[in-house]
Parts: sequence; C-alpha cells; structure tokens
Amino acid sequence: MTTNRSPRRQPAQPLSAVIPGGGSADSADSDAPGADLPDARRRRTILIAVCIALMAVIASVSGLNVAQPDLALAFGASQSTILWIINIYTLSLAALLLPLGALGDRWGRKPMLLAGLAVFGVANVVAGLAPSAEVMLAARLFSGVGAAMIMPITLAVITSTFPAEERGRAIGVWTGVAGGGGILGMFLSAALVDAASWRWLFVLPVALVVVALVMALRFVPNTREKPGHRFDTVGALTSVVAVVGLIFVLQEGPERGWTAPVTLLSLAVGALAAVAFVAWELRRRDAALLDVRLFGRRSPAGGSVTLLVVFGVQAGIFVVLFPFFQAVLGWSGLLSTLALMPMAVLMMMTSGLAPRLAARIGARSTMAAGIALAAAGLALMAALVSVDGGYLSVLPGMLAMGAGMGLSMTPATEAITGSLPRERQGVASALNDVTREFGTALGVALLGALLSAGYRGAIDSRLQDIPRGAADTAREGIANALGAAEGTGTHAGALIRAAQESFVDGWQQAMWAGVAVMAALLLYILARGPRRTAQLTSDEADIAPGTGSAANPN
Repeated sequence: MTTNRSPRRQPAQPLSAVIPGGGSADSADSDAPGADLPDARRRRTILIAVCIALMAVIASVSGLNVAQPDLALAFGASQSTILWIINIYTLSLAALLLPLGALGDRWGRKPMLLAGLAVFGVANVVAGLAPSAEVMLAARLFSGVGAAMIMPITLAVITSTFPAEERGRAIGVWTGVAGGGGILGMFLSAALVDAASWRWLFVLPVALVVVALVMALRFVPNTREKPGHRFDTVGALTSVVAVVGLIFVLQEGPERGWTAPVTLLSLAVGALAAVAFVAWELRRRDAALLDVRLFGRRSPAGGSVTLLVVFGVQAGIFVVLFPFFQAVLGWSGLLSTLALMPMAVLMMMTSGLAPRLAARIGARSTMAAGIALAAAGLALMAALVSVDGGYLSVLPGMLAMGAGMGLSMTPATEAITGSLPRERQGVASALNDVTREFGTALGVALLGALLSAGYRGAIDSRLQDIPRGAADTAREGIANALGAAEGTGTHAGALIRAAQESFVDGWQQAMWAGVAVMAALLLYILARGPRRTAQLTSDEADIAPGTGSAANPN
C-alpha cells in the first residue's frame, strides 16, 4: 500500500496541506506512528460537520409522521399512499446502505458524502414543492438514495479520521445524534407543522444539508480504499433485493396482513436473496462485499444483535407512546413529541459517557449494564402505567430506557466498526446502519402487532353496553373508538374509558414482551458479548482476509 502525505504541518494550515487534494490518503495508516491526522480543533469541526449531515438524514426518517393528515388532505391521497410516502424513504435508505458504503470506500468518502448531500438536498426541495403524491413519492425515493450515500460515510469519516484513543468518544457523539436525533426531528417537525404548514418540514433538512455541505467542503478529508479486486456487483444486487424484500414484509405486513399473497411473496424473495447473498459472499471470500464469517466473532455479532434489539425496542416504544399521549392523555402532536425529549436528552448524554465507562469496566459490561437498565425501564412502564396516572406513570421508565439505550448503543457501534479495518469503514458503517434499520422495522411491526392484539383482546369484555356499530368500530383501534364515541350519546364516556383502559392493557402486553426480549439479549451479551471494543484483532483478521489488515489492504 502506498500513501502520499506531506509531513505534519502546523495547526493553522488548511486541511488540504495535511492531506493533499482534500486527502487521498489511505485511512488504514492513520493510526500508524507518525501518521498525519487533522489536529484536535479540526477533528472537532469534522465531527460537527458529519453529525449535522447525520441529523438531516435521521430527522427525515420520522418527520413526516406528524403530518399524515395534512398530506392526505393536500394530495387527496389514501392512507396507504401516505404510508408509502413515509416508508419509501426508509426502504431505499436501508436497501442501498451496504453497496453505497462500499463504493464510498473505493471512490473516496468525501466525494460520496458531497454527492449524497447534493442529492438529498435537491430531493427535499422537490418534496417541499411537490404538487402531487406521485412527485412526492419520487422525491422521497431519491431522498432515501441520498441518505444512503450520507449515513455510512458520516461514521466512516469518524473512524478513519480520529486516532484510536479519541475514536470511542467521537462514536459516542455520533451514536447520541443517531439515537436522539429522531426525537428532536419529530419535535421540530411538529412545531413547523403547527406554526406553518407541512411543506415547511423540508426546510429543516435542507438547512442542515447546506451547513453540512459547506463544512464538508472545507474541513472533511478524503479517505479511500485501494482495492485489489473488482467491486462485488452480484453481492451488492443480492443484498439490495434481500433488504427490500424483508423490509417490505415488516412495513406492509401489519397493513396488508401477514398471510396476504404480496406479503408472502416478498418474504420468499427476501429470504431467498439473503441466502444467495450469504452463499455468494462465502464463495468470494477475499473479494467479498461483506465477509459474513465475521459474524462468528464476538464483536461484530454482539454489536449487531444489540443494535437490532435496542433500536427495535426503541421504535416499538414510540408506536406505544404516541397513541398514549394523544389518545389517552389528549395531548397535541407537539406536546406529545416534547414529552419524549427527556428520554432523548438522557440517551444522548449516556452515549457520550459510555466510552469512558467501557474503558474502565469493558465493552461487554457496559453493554450489559445498558441492556439491563433498558429492560428495567420497560418493566417500570409496564408496571406503573395507568389511565389516571398520566405522564408521571411512564416518565421513570422512559428515563431508565433512555439511559440504558445510550450506554448500550455506543459500545455496540464501536464493536461493529472495530471488526473491519480502517480502509473498509464504509462497509462497517453501512452494516451498523442496516442493522439499525432492520431493528426499527422489526420493532414497529412486532410491538405494534402486540399492542393491537392486546387492545382487541381487552376491549371485547368492556363493550357489552355499547351500541353494536360503535363497538365494532372501537375494536379497530383506540383512535377509531374515540371517533365513534361522538355518536353514542350517553355511552360516549363509557366507550372512551373502555378504549383507554384497553389500550393500557395492550401497552402492558407489549412492554412485558419487550422485557423478555431484552432479558434474552442480556444473557446473550453476558455469554458472547465483545471482550473489548477495539480495532480488528489478529484472530478476526485471520478469518477475514478479504478485509485484510491495516498493513495489507485488499
């Protein structure tokens, strides 16, 4: 491997003097003795730049959820179309993360980041001006493409720019933004919808993109891989088909039915593509897009499973909390989002503290402590929630959940990024992001289904005195029950109370299921969690020749 670096310069000189041409140096050498890295002040600026870019992507995942009625009214669209406008962004993002992350390693991370910001920004401008649902769908699709170019690169820039002793803290900041950014994005989106209109939702990501683009052009260095083989096109295509098929099942299963022909077909296609991807990657070995044998090792396996479960539970929690705040407590969308902020703030704080704790007690112990705390938070929410208890009945559990997620996410992310060498950090970052997206979709589908089943099972016994038509409507969900109550006269109060109490019963069923899942995760991490969070260890390098080591890239 060859590098082209000038000697270390004084901090006052521009970054292009440290890494010529914005930097074409191979990032794998960054930790080598005497290797040139941006100075501490510039590293902080780089971290701010990539976190702003990440915030734009994360905020766009959840922002449109607060404007569903406005979108339906503006476009005259069905609920199914509105859900596709929301979900197509996540679908295209998840499907393209792995191949675009790998291309970023090859072409250069800075060009990929800049291109992604440009695509993402233009697509959001088009979405904000969209005259029809069809234009909005296309804009959201390309927003997802741009986001898939941005998201893995933001983490890869951190892992290839920061020295080993600072990398954990930087990843902690990135993880905090990734975990809490969605809640902050929902709050700002709700405020914009209340104050102006749904079209103003796209002002926020565009503004963030402009700031990130200016900072990236000036400060972010370019690092890239120097591969010794051609791009794994077959692996990239099969990974896209697998992710699209499986994510589609999780998104559409609750809406269309789990046994609907299109759901079963999508499951079959996704599963077959996943099997084909694994078989192909095992065959490629040294030239694989992703060496799947890494999942036989503690760090990548433990980190991936932890992120899958933790983000799944987090997403499922939001499915439960928003209807509770709005339908049970009667709060507005803005106030409901504001109620989540203590959880988000604590999550971001503990994400930053997790690397220090991991340095003292180890990554596995830190992850286990976070998982145990998150499980305790779920148990508190299940045990204390009540219709009359209000917000205070769920706040302790929310705080414990936020702190636990922050403690577990950072070492889990570092375990994944540390399992691949520095020149393959785009792939490592994409793997981290794909795991998060799968977990989110899985959590929404499963905990949402448990909530709905628990609600329907509980409300049947409370509808004996309610008129039949209103009772049938109430069985469909709490929002339907509140709407039907207006036409039931003297039965309105009883129907509303029955729906609220039944929702709490469904809530408890979903939360206890979450506790069980987190308990299983805790046992797994205690048995098979990473011993430490570090760069690729020698035994992992032995089983992953396709990724090589820092001194012997592809």
